Formats: sequence, structure tokens, C-alpha cells
Amino acid sequence: MMRNENQEILSEKLSKKSIRKTKRGLIFASVLCMSMLVGRATTHETETKHTDTVETEEVTSEREQVEQTTFVYGSNDYTRINPAMDEHGEINLLLFDGLMAHDGENQVVPGLAKEWDYDVDTCTYTFYLEDGVTWHDGEAFDAEDVKFTIDAIRNPENGSENAPNYEDIEEISVIDSKTIRFRLSAPNVAFLDYMTIPILPQHLLDGEDMQTSDFFRNPVGTGPYRLAEWNIGSAIILEKNEHYFKEKAKIDRVIFKIVPDDQAKALQLKSGELDLALLAPKDAALFAEDENYQCYRMQTSDYRGIMFNFWNSYWQTNRDLIPAICYGIDRQAIVDTVLLGQGMVAYGPLQRNKYNCEEVETYAYEPQKAVELLEAAGCIMGEDSYYYRNGEKVGFTIHVASGDQVRLDIAQIVAQQLGEIGIDVKVEIPAEIDWMTQDAYLIGWGSPFDADDHTYKVFGTEKGANYNGYSNDKVDAYLQKARTSSAPQIREEAYAQFLKELAKDPAFAFICYLDANYVADSGLKGIVDTTIMGHHGVGIFWNIEEWTLEK
Repeated sequence: MMRNENQEILSEKLSKKSIRKTKRGLIFASVLCMSMLVGRATTHETETKHTDTVETEEVTSEREQVEQTTFVYGSNDYTRINPAMDEHGEINLLLFDGLMAHDGENQVVPGLAKEWDYDVDTCTYTFYLEDGVTWHDGEAFDAEDVKFTIDAIRNPENGSENAPNYEDIEEISVIDSKTIRFRLSAPNVAFLDYMTIPILPQHLLDGEDMQTSDFFRNPVGTGPYRLAEWNIGSAIILEKNEHYFKEKAKIDRVIFKIVPDDQAKALQLKSGELDLALLAPKDAALFAEDENYQCYRMQTSDYRGIMFNFWNSYWQTNRDLIPAICYGIDRQAIVDTVLLGQGMVAYGPLQRNKYNCEEVETYAYEPQKAVELLEAAGCIMGEDSYYYRNGEKVGFTIHVASGDQVRLDIAQIVAQQLGEIGIDVKVEIPAEIDWMTQDAYLIGWGSPFDADDHTYKVFGTEKGANYNGYSNDKVDAYLQKARTSSAPQIREEAYAQFLKELAKDPAFAFICYLDANYVADSGLKGIVDTTIMGHHGVGIFWNIEEWTLEK
């Protein structure tokens, strides 16, 4: 589709939907002009002009061809779509498929592989691929594409944060175009989970730079939708893949409208520019009593915490003060005020997982204990009501990503709480994240899948998603033991030991788990609200092929 045609569609949609929603949007009229600065939007193409003439079957058929349904999602911005190197791209599920997939209960189900088997003695998985699968450009998908993708992720020169998931692969063998085999050096109970990674086309990426290739701004997948147009900073427009090997999507066009600001998403939902958005709790509350919208409050594995940067010399000297910091944070107050009670206090990375252990130090709010630990470590209160250690003020700066009001609010409250016990904490929003030299970062992580996901590669020494230089030999050993055993009792004990050691030697000051507040146009049907979402609420599109949009 040409650029000007899509722009006309966007304008037409906005015009029609604004008329339809005038009554419920009047109170937002004064702010609508500001929200329009974020970008023009679209709505549904299901309305048609009234005619008094009787249409012939031929005319009706022609009209049906243009009466396509368009769904608009309020999305954060993308600089690239690269599922092999990056995580958490909500759009990935629409464009790509993995050998495996996750269902609404986050269990592994077939994807591009229709079946598989596992040889316990040799730690070998064999996958048998679906027939008749094609890439969006019409080329045939085959086993060579699978090998190419996994090899690219494993290649250390490519710098993929997903590489630790596949580090135990010893050999990949393409048996034929529809059969591929993976031999592992040791058991990895999470391996099928990791084979949900989107597969990329070898014929378009062979010889390309896996970080900078233009392919990642013009992606071609096998998924239920194909890229039609990408207007940088404005919208990513997808169209239904008519040749999809599974059930074809019912919604014809999906637009990821770029709205980086959380509050702007709420404004654009009210004005009719969006059909679905993930909102902060206080913004979602605006829609609770409005019958024109459906509110979904969904549990997530998505936690927030302060990530201490152990590459920074400050923590190399003051790492022993981190437990005092953890005792000085009133997590429940943050859940109540920032999340409006929609979440829970966090003390570790596996609280939404079956292998969580509650018998660990949870760092309940104990400001007096925090003070005792500071003074036991040699900290002395100064005249300015801040502690000093060896002549240096005890304190640090928390960096927060721009546009995330919830993280900013959390960081500011933490700074206030720690200030009350004599720790000088500042909050900054940098233009770019500096992983190597910043003091600390308001991190978000979490996975609803196997416990190995977002533990091994996040807390393991020098692993791909270990962004703060954390290293603990005991943590490494417990995580290795947990991933190499399929026996539930062994894994349970290993993860319990991991969590206890992580609590003794914290990598993060865990703060809270967030619920995901999705708000949708009442005509949007098919969303499953019982699925536990992942980081940033990712996962809601797992069954988008079944969604419908009614007016």
C-alpha cells in the first residue's frame, strides 16, 4: 500500500470515529489538541455511506472488498524489530512465528514445528516442521532458516541478549528441509520454551549485520500479519497475511500507533484515536464506569526494582550497604499510592512462578534496622542529616527511562523514603541509558514462562541480560543446577537456594509487581484476561487471530 493511501485512511478513520465518540469525549476537548501532537491516528473501516439505491450482488461484493476492519493499538516507539537480538517486542507475535508457541496458560504448544521428540540419552531434540509455510515475500520456509536464526543468536559477535538461552547447544543438524535436530551438551528443561523465539529468513539476512541490517526496519516473517508500511515515529501498519499457515486473522489491518507518553495514550483512547492501550492505574481508572470501554486488569510477572551498577566504583566500595537500602523502602506504600493497589510487594524475581520460595528475607519496611546497618558499617550522620562513610556522603542517583510515569513515580518515592533515613538519593531521566557508569537504574524485568527465563541470563555472571555486572558463584551454581534437571523437586530446591542467596547478596532492591491495565474499545472482542502477562505487559496478542472488532 502506498504512503498517501494509508494517510488518507488514517484521516478518514479519525474523522468517523471522532463523530461517533463526540459525547464521551467532550470533557477531553481542551486536551485533545495537545494529544494530536503525538501523531495522527486511525480507527475502524467498517462504516459505509448510506445509499437509497438497491445494490446488485456485484456492487455488494466490491464494497465488501474495501470494508476492511482496522484496529489501532497505542504503542511505544520502535527503532527496529529484531526479535533475535532483543526481547519484549509486542509486535513480534504478529509478524513472526517460532518453532514453538505459548498458549493462554503460557504453556508450550506447536508453532512452525507440528511435532517433536526428545532423546534423553543424547539430550537431542528433533523438530518436524509444518508443510506449506511461506515467508511474507512468498519464499518457502524451511529448516535452514531455523538453523540460521539460532546460529545468529549464539554467535557472540552479534551480541544477542538471548544467547544464554542457547549456550548448551553442541550441534544443529538439518536432516532435510522439514526436519531439524538440536543436540545439547546437558539437559535444559527450558529448551522448548526458548524455541518460541521468532525464526528469521536466511535468504534475506545471510551475510547481513544482525544488529544494523535494514531488514530490521523492513521485517519479513511468517506470522499472521505482514508489514505494509512503517512511518518512523508515527505508525507501523500491518496487514493480514492471507497465506498464513494457521487460522487467518479476522481483523484485516493492525496499526501500532506510536504514543510514547502514558498519559497521551489515555487521552487518545478517550478521543477515539486508539482501540487498545496499556495504561497506568490512575489513567485506567478514568474508563472504569464508561460502557464504551472494557477494562482488563491482568496479572503480570513484571516487577520493578533498583538495579545497582556493580561496574560503578561506588558499589564496589559500598556493596555492603545495599541491605540497608532494601530495609529503607516502604514497598506497600508504593503499591498503594503509585499502583493504586493494583500489584503486590516484590522481594524476588519468581513470585509469579511455581518455583518461588517464600522462606527468604523479604526486606519488609524496617527503617530503624536500616539505620542500624548503616551505623554498623561505619556510617556517621552529618550535620545535613545525611550519613557519611569515610568522608563521602552515602547516596546515589537512580536513572529512569523517559516517558514511563510509573517508574518515575516509584523512583521519586524511593528517593524520599531513603532520604528520611539519611541516604541522599537523586532521580534523573537521562537522554540515553549508560549501563556501564550510571549509579543505578529503575529496572523492569519478569517472565511468565519457565523459571530459567529471566534468571539464568539476568543474574548469571557475564550472561547476555546481566546489565549491572552482578556476579555470585553460588547464584551461578544454583541456576545451573536448576536448568539441567527436569525433576521438579530438584529444581524447587535449587531455585529456593538461588532465591535465598540472591536475598543475602542483592543484585536489585525489588520493589513491586505491576498488574497490566489494558483498556479497549467495547467493540473489541477476543482478549483473554486470565493470561499472566510478561514484562511491559507483553503477551496480550497471543491469540490475535481470533480477535474481532464490532461496531
